[in-house]
Amino acid sequence: MDLSSLSVGEIHKLLIQKEISAQELLGEYLEIIKKENPKINAFLEIFEEEGIKQAQEVDKKIEKGDKISILEGIPVAIKDNILLANKRCTAGSKILENYIAPYDATVVKKLKEKGAIIIGKTNLDEFAIGSSGEFSAYGVTRNPKNLEYVPGGSSSGSAAAVAADMVPIALGSDTGGSIRQPASFCGIIGFKPTYGSVSRFGLVAMSSSLDQIGPLGKNVEDIKIVYEVIRGKDEMDSTTVSFSQKPVKERLEEIKIGIPKEYFTKGIDQRVKEIIKDRIKDFELSGASIEEVSLPHTDYALATYYIIMTAEVSSNLARYDGIKYGKSLAESDKITNLLDVYFETRKEFLGEEVKRRIMLGTYCLSVGYYEAYYLQAQKVRTLIKKDFEKAFKKVDILLTPTSPTPPFKLGERLENPLTMYMADVLTVSANLAGLPAISLPAGEIDKLPVGLQLIGPAFSENFLLSVAQLAQKIWT
Repeated sequence: MDLSSLSVGEIHKLLIQKEISAQELLGEYLEIIKKENPKINAFLEIFEEEGIKQAQEVDKKIEKGDKISILEGIPVAIKDNILLANKRCTAGSKILENYIAPYDATVVKKLKEKGAIIIGKTNLDEFAIGSSGEFSAYGVTRNPKNLEYVPGGSSSGSAAAVAADMVPIALGSDTGGSIRQPASFCGIIGFKPTYGSVSRFGLVAMSSSLDQIGPLGKNVEDIKIVYEVIRGKDEMDSTTVSFSQKPVKERLEEIKIGIPKEYFTKGIDQRVKEIIKDRIKDFELSGASIEEVSLPHTDYALATYYIIMTAEVSSNLARYDGIKYGKSLAESDKITNLLDVYFETRKEFLGEEVKRRIMLGTYCLSVGYYEAYYLQAQKVRTLIKKDFEKAFKKVDILLTPTSPTPPFKLGERLENPLTMYMADVLTVSANLAGLPAISLPAGEIDKLPVGLQLIGPAFSENFLLSVAQLAQKIWT
């Protein structure tokens, strides 16, 4: 049976009707992983033995007539910067090559409680730093749509695993677009919830005021199912909050969509622009109201993001010094003093892009530059947030491209970091403002996917996902 086109709900129905067993389900996905992963490098580790045991337990429950959760027996992949107890968590870095997680991240704990089968850990740009999937210490991840192209980053492995039918659902983390941009490049759906709606406890920190865990999948209903499981206040994460959801919309005629004019100016591939405009027409023909809005501080978003993010990277990664965390060269022959431990360990085990961002962030936080860079960036961040608040007084939701370009070739941007950073230009604002955002497949250019982004007000996940479901019905 071909499961690749089935939703989690459809698979669940097959399980409880005994048309397929959990072991058969898992076996089919494991076969795909064994066939596809050597080419794509989406998974760093597979937990086949544990998965089979868990699938057997699910089958026993079904045989006895016990009720099972909608996620019970469903294989799920986890980005390798999210802790899974007693398993390696490398964060894509050599410095954490031998690190064994002592506990489950809150999101993993919640998935396990619902009976989901954690089938493996997925590849990522080192410490989630990157926009292409080319910065992992464990090899590049390739785009399943075309192996010569990048899958996007940093949640490259999670996006590629879903796109290649290795799993129906995966978790990633999004700091400046790291769920949505690879979802766009791989032709799937990626959802970044509101900052504080999903616990970050057990997520290896990159930029603590921007990071957010979220799901990737092939249809909005699956995204919604996983989000409802992982969301909620967590006593282990003081940034999480309790909140009431904005009501859902059942008809597009009830929705007013804002089109930020700043997202359709210079730097956007004309072919991407035309595809997004076609989707806007689809919304309009289906009854939605379309209105142009302005987010005037958008031009400053990328610079603001890279100052704040690198500053927080500098702070968070300071712990990986060869003494407190990670691998160490303390006993190497080349070490003669404590300073050498720091220098040589980081030189040996951290990648070039990670070191670049640590240095940029340290500079931004240094005496004489803190006020000029970091403090100013935080002020602009407030202005960006106010832009969104003003826009949402006029419209219900915002629609933009997810990425200014379709996927680019492997190696194409490695020599010019600035062109690589531009891949995040349309996604970083949602992180700076802490807003929920989702990327949906919108079309293709030369058989390469193009994504459309919907951004909602803070804590409007149910509303945002209902609009995404309506959109999915229009295009499929």
